[in-house]
Amino acid sequence: MPRALTSLLAVTTTALLALPAQAQEDASDKLTIELNSIEAQDGNCRMSFVVLNGFETDLKSAVFEAVLFDKSGAVDRMTLFDFGALPAMRTRVRQFVVPQLNCDTLGRVLINGAQTCETDTETTAGEDFCGKALHLRSRIDVEVIG
Repeated sequence: MPRALTSLLAVTTTALLALPAQAQEDASDKLTIELNSIEAQDGNCRMSFVVLNGFETDLKSAVFEAVLFDKSGAVDRMTLFDFGALPAMRTRVRQFVVPQLNCDTLGRVLINGAQTCETDTETTAGEDFCGKALHLRSRIDVEVIG
């Protein structure tokens, strides 16, 4: 194999191996909630979220108040999403079925705040995890804000 091709292959491999580590660093000290998909299900809307607790402390419980807006910007409803326990430095997927919601009319999700945010340690304030360090995003055309 020519020397230039070998060097290019080595650089490309090194860059690809660094991506997971870089993604882990970018997620540190954040609680990331991503709306990953929505799917109609028997007249209801199933919402799938990917959640990454980028802290070194487990969350025992994380419950968020969410406001669902239709595409015209009107409030459709307020609800609670119970993400349950979120282990430190781990990714979890949580699904919620919202009754009598047409997925096609969903325009935006507002995470209005944490109703419950509990850690295993008393020295770390839950507000830091579920408030200040909350990072929201969407992989689909439904916006997620907070």
